[in-house]
Order: sequence, then C-alpha cells, then structure tokens
Amino acid sequence: MAATSFSATKLLHQPLPLHSTRSTDNNNTLLGNHRKDSSFFLGSTKKLCMNKPFSVPQYQRRSKGVFAVSEVVKDKKLNNLLITKEEGLVLYEDMVLGRAFEDMCAQMYYRGKMFGFVHLYNGQEAVSTGFIKLLKKEDSVVSTYRDHVHALSKGVPARQVMSELFGKTTGCCRGQGGSMHMFSKEHNVLGGFAFIGEGIPVATGAAFTSKYRREVLKEADCDHVTMAFFGDGTCNNGQFFECLNMAALWKLPIIFVVENNLWAIGMSHLRATSDPEIWKKGPAFGMPGFHVDGMDVLKVREVAKEAVARARRGDGPTLVECETYRFRGHSLADPDELRDPAEKNHYAARDPISALKKYMFENNLTSEAELKAIDNKIDELVEEAVEFADASPHPVRSQLLENVFADPKGFGIGPDGRYRCEDPKFTEGTAHV
Repeated sequence: MAATSFSATKLLHQPLPLHSTRSTDNNNTLLGNHRKDSSFFLGSTKKLCMNKPFSVPQYQRRSKGVFAVSEVVKDKKLNNLLITKEEGLVLYEDMVLGRAFEDMCAQMYYRGKMFGFVHLYNGQEAVSTGFIKLLKKEDSVVSTYRDHVHALSKGVPARQVMSELFGKTTGCCRGQGGSMHMFSKEHNVLGGFAFIGEGIPVATGAAFTSKYRREVLKEADCDHVTMAFFGDGTCNNGQFFECLNMAALWKLPIIFVVENNLWAIGMSHLRATSDPEIWKKGPAFGMPGFHVDGMDVLKVREVAKEAVARARRGDGPTLVECETYRFRGHSLADPDELRDPAEKNHYAARDPISALKKYMFENNLTSEAELKAIDNKIDELVEEAVEFADASPHPVRSQLLENVFADPKGFGIGPDGRYRCEDPKFTEGTAHV
C-alpha cells in the first residue's frame, strides 16, 4: 500500500494469516527483507493452568487474518533498508535507555527508595520507541500507569523521571506525581494515569485543541498530533469507544496505540473480551485499524509513520494494536505466578532490543563497539540519574496543599497566613479548622 492510500477500506482485503512464516510476497515486503528467522507474534496461550505445558496455540483468535505491516511497506524493494545507520542508533539508544532505567527502578524499589506501586515497561520498548521517536516536541503523548519509558522517549531527562520516582522536588512533577503520574508541560507529556481509560479523553481533547487551533484560529502551522497509549484491558471500557467515535466524527489528529501485552494484571486478554481482535474496532468507527508485531521496533515504526502522516495531513485518527509482552509482573509488588513460565520464556526469546541489534548487524549498519559505547553511555546516564535523585531534597510540607485547591485560603492557610499543615496539631487531627 502506498503511503497515500492508508485507508480503512484497504484494511479489509488481502488478509495475512498471523501464523504465516512468509509474507504474501517474500521478494517485496518487510517480512522478506527483515529477519528471516522471525515469525509473527503468536498471542497468548488460552490455558492458565500451570500444570499444563505451554505451547504456541494454533490460534483461532486471528482466524480471519490480520492486516499486518507487510502490506504497509509492500512497495519497498528487497534491497531497501528500513532505517539508516543514524536512525538505527537512535532507536537502539532509546530502547536501551528504557530497559536500563526500568532495571534500575527495580533495584531502587527493593532498596526502599521508591514507594507505592511501580509498573515496569521491560519488553515493550519497541512500542514506545517506534512511535514516540517520530514525534516533534510540540506533539503530545498521554500515557498510563506504566509511563516512565514513554516520558523518556519523549525527551524528559532521566534525572527528572528518577527524581519523581524518588518523590523529590527535582522530579518532573516536583515529587507530587510519583511513578504513575509523569507529566511535563515542556515536553508535552500530558500525564500518566493510574485508572485505566482515564487518559484517552484527555488525549482526545488535546487532539481537538490542535484541530481547533488550525481550523478555527487559523494557525496554519499547527499540525500537532497526539498519541494515546493504553493496554488491552482498557479496550473494554466505555471511554475507549466514546473517544474512538468522537475522534472519527471530527477527524481528530490522534493515534490510539493499544499496547496489548496479553494480560490485564492477572486476566488473560483472551478471557476478558468477546472479540480479542482489538484492531477491528477501528474500521467499525470509520478509521484504519492495524495490528502489528509490537516486539519489532521496525515494524512498529513503519505503521507509526503512516499513522502520524495521516494525522498531520488532517485525514483523522488511526487505531494500532501492538501485540507485545511485559517481561516482569504487573507491578513490582506482583509475584507474577499466573503466567506460565514457558510462555514467558517464549516471548523473552523475542526480545525487541536483541532483534534490532541482529537486524543492524546483518545489514552492516553498526558494529559491536558502537553499540557497546551506547550501552556504557546509558549505564552512566542512569547511574547519574540515581545519584541526582538521591541527593535531591524532599518537598517541604507546605507543598502538600499546592495544586489542590484553586483558593487554598479557605482551608489550607490559617488566619495567621501559614499553611495549616505546618501546625503540628493539623496532622494530629486536633487543629481547629
């Protein structure tokens, strides 16, 4: 499909079976050009019983076929690389940063430096990198409670994200947001949201703002787009459907990115929804719906480029289902006992970082020394972020009531002009209010 013919109509023909080990045209598609030993993402086992061995199911879920990334890039020739060396190194560095940062978060959490729920992104880096690295600074990103890596990909400095996790004043939310509520006005990260589905209406509103500025306020250069990230569990919630309808009705410049990691905490996606093929909900509302292997950053990136270009042109929204897998439990408090160990091993073997390295080596885009230098650079960056966060001050008590009340004088500030929380009796519950 040519870049200009990215339409819902074309999504409904020439289905590509999910289990196909080759593309419909091996000499003229991404799959023919890309890693020859890779296969399509095979989904989750339907069995939750731990006493049964895991095996890749013969998949009834995709029985009608899926429209995969090979159709998006079928006009590319076999000898055309999907990325330049410079692009590949940017992708690799961003993915390694996400992985190293989250690994460090796990260490800090277990050392008592972080509190509350901390949800890590390990394994899903291809989605964040593949989408967000295509954006401009003016474009917006709306995330979930699994938001650290989205913020990093959008350019929020690692030291600010780590400080926020430590609850320090140097964090991107001055220590008041924590793990699940990353926000940066400077980088147009419009928040992580703890409750599933919360962020989708916010993202839809941001996309409406872009369209309003361009069409009503006549800001001709306002071609800003918004990306809304959310998981498979969210796609059974009402906000999802309402916002798909609104975005399609008004042709809003938004990309709905489903990070389908197959499990909503401990609930298998296949047991939680009447039709597990989330991408099909796009054409139902009149927008393109795409399914892509979310463990492959190059495939994700090809679909993302089309979706972003469509939004910038004013052609409206796109729904993209990225099938991926998280390598850790739902959160660091989750012992991760519900998923079959064999299933976890199966997807761990499809590590997106290793896959990108293999592609770059096979196409002579880089050397081991170059990638090792990036690894060392990221290790130093993450170590520095921890040192910075650890040395940063905690918020003062008077900050507790900031950004809570529009007029805090009626409650938060006493007659003497001081914050009530500074009165020892306030925390004892004996202060007169």
